[in-house]
Amino acid sequence: PPPPHPPLPKINSNSTEYHRGGDCHQAFLPHRECVCYDRCPRCCVELELDVNFDKVNLTRPDQERDLPLTVTSRDLISNNILVAPAHFLNEEEQDESHDEGISIVKIGPGQHMKLKAIARMGISKEHAKWCPVAVATYRFWPIITINEEACAMLTLEQKQELVEACPDRILEMDEITGNLKAVENAFEMATFTEDLKVAQEAMKKRPEDDDFVNVVQSTDKFVFSVESTGAMDAEDILLSSLRVLKDRLNYLAAEVEKLKD
Repeated sequence: PPPPHPPLPKINSNSTEYHRGGDCHQAFLPHRECVCYDRCPRCCVELELDVNFDKVNLTRPDQERDLPLTVTSRDLISNNILVAPAHFLNEEEQDESHDEGISIVKIGPGQHMKLKAIARMGISKEHAKWCPVAVATYRFWPIITINEEACAMLTLEQKQELVEACPDRILEMDEITGNLKAVENAFEMATFTEDLKVAQEAMKKRPEDDDFVNVVQSTDKFVFSVESTGAMDAEDILLSSLRVLKDRLNYLAAEVEKLKD
């Protein structure tokens, strides 16, 4: 079977303070889906880096020649014209950066770095380093219904008690009318409403009376939050995931059709 993880870069020459524990593996096609044994141009890309401080320093402005030289992702040369390192996450990050790309190491006089790296794409099922997601969570989308007729029978103190009973603070009292209403961002906050249910049950005159405030989960909508590690934009992660899911469903549908035939 193929190796579970991409090989580390082959460092041909390194007189810098760089250690390969910080290497970044960039790639463009899932290796696990390739038919090759180890690697091939369909699933892997070679990136070469060759930076010699003394040679580069000859071309630098006079005021910069006494400063260290930053080796960045711009110095990595790909053997595939369609694949290149991702130098920045977005244009905003690029505008704020003082370097031309992702900083790899700083070198000084007499130092030289030369390496060849193999870039291969993987998924987090193989290793966590290929996971661009830090946190992904689902929460229900609340449908909040306030029974105005029933609430009219409550005192202001009782209404305030309902507001404070919910730990997520999804309710508030109108300062003018004193009526209960849902806060503007209630759908972002509502996660636990059991305390609210218990509080209003205690206020009812009869157990069978209608609730003052009813909170139920929507059956056709939910809140899905994705926090990126920084390797990809959260939006790109979601769209990419949907494309993968679509491809797998199409493949499954095609296989089912073959079984019917």
